[in-house]
Amino acid sequence: MWRLNKVRHKAGRQGDSLEEFKFKRREHEKALRQARRDRQLVSKRLLTEDEDQPEVNMDTHSGEQDVVSLFHKLQRSGPEREADLKALSKALRQPSAQLIFIKQENSMHLLVGLLTGSNATCRLQAVRCLHELSHSTHSNVAPACLPATPYLLTYLSGQSPKFTELCLYTLGNLCPDCDDVKEKLLAQGIIPALTSCIENQRHNLAVVEAVGFTLSQLLQAKDAAEKIIPMVLASSLPSHLLSVLTPDPNFGLAPAIECAWCLHYLTCSMEDNRVLLAHGALLKCNSLLVSLGGAIAEGNVEEGIELLICPLLRCVGNLLSSCPVEDLTTKLGDVHIVVALCAILQAYLQTQPALARESAWVLNNLTAYSSALCSALLTLNLVPGLIQLLPFSQGINTMILRVLANIAHKKKEFCVQLAHLGLLSALCATLKMADQEMVTLSMDVLFMLVVSGPQVAEEFVRQGGLSLLEAGQYNSEEEIRRRATHLLEHHLLSYTSYSSVDNIPSS
Repeated sequence: MWRLNKVRHKAGRQGDSLEEFKFKRREHEKALRQARRDRQLVSKRLLTEDEDQPEVNMDTHSGEQDVVSLFHKLQRSGPEREADLKALSKALRQPSAQLIFIKQENSMHLLVGLLTGSNATCRLQAVRCLHELSHSTHSNVAPACLPATPYLLTYLSGQSPKFTELCLYTLGNLCPDCDDVKEKLLAQGIIPALTSCIENQRHNLAVVEAVGFTLSQLLQAKDAAEKIIPMVLASSLPSHLLSVLTPDPNFGLAPAIECAWCLHYLTCSMEDNRVLLAHGALLKCNSLLVSLGGAIAEGNVEEGIELLICPLLRCVGNLLSSCPVEDLTTKLGDVHIVVALCAILQAYLQTQPALARESAWVLNNLTAYSSALCSALLTLNLVPGLIQLLPFSQGINTMILRVLANIAHKKKEFCVQLAHLGLLSALCATLKMADQEMVTLSMDVLFMLVVSGPQVAEEFVRQGGLSLLEAGQYNSEEEIRRRATHLLEHHLLSYTSYSSVDNIPSS
């Protein structure tokens, strides 16, 4: 269903062959994006100059000498200026050469002059030089590039997609390096410029992806909630980001990934997400997850699809806290989200347990709010699959048990159904676990089940549950001892005859 568009902003340049070169670029980009699953990640991207030729490593000392020589040549106009600029952009791939260049007097003013000149080829090569500088690991390089940022922002409204891409990734690389650079970019109007760019280039996937990257760099700033997010919400950017989240298989996966992460940074930075809810963010993210879950259930697991699923899950989980319970059904639009979440959970349980845990977390949030979704888990026969996950660790089993607790809490009829589906025997196993949280949660769920009706309590006794609770009275945790004693004395001891009948020896 989904395809991962060819991503051209890779950060590797080594390799003895074109195929090896492309493979290393893909792997590097995949590592950057996968790192986002567990933490926010400010990263830099480097657009390659020639997609058809692998780059060759340059001797460091030679590169440093080339920078000085090329700088002096560029100060004199001539027919070789274009070639000299191209050579300079290659020389600036060396970190030491970058430092040497910015220390040359008027070096940045020279680049700005070429960037704003009438020669289109020189403009392109000048922005490539700036792009190489923006990728620098040295903290003092980004501030040196400040004279060029107003022009980079202006060029976002240009007609050349490749030139626009270069400007976007250069700006995105500069954003996180220095607070002063970020403040200047905000003052110079980077948010309106990004808004205008995505509006004008919404059909160009590479540019949309670049806008998403640059915006995500801004949204990860420490003061984003106070200074940046209000500006983003006041613009039309949220609606444009949401429009990229489409189940259309012909639309590139990479732009959707970048825009989904932008939405995640928005939702996790605010306590109140009503503005995004008003834009239909919950419905959009939910609908796309349903589509992705359906594809996964059919075995259509494309490479890279999990990098889109993760921010979508986090968006849904975060948006739920701002959605009034009475509006939940309308905002979600489809109870089949529980089917999608269970499919994602099962698909990534072994290979990517962190993603499976994210799915269980969203399922927990949904069932905590909605009786209809709890009912859907039962009527769609999804509960047996969840019960089978209780032996798993890494936080998945505790989250699943919370989901089952949410179902049990909603209705007594649900408790009876859970018991018939095998939850009591599963609880007998979880009560023996060394994980104290699992034992405590198991007792909470057991309490809701046994008070729902005498037949459930009788069945638990028949399964030998009394001995487990008696053992719980000697647990090292006081809370577990208290729960075990309460269950025994107030709800289960009257059913001990069932246990003794089971223990009568045969004649």
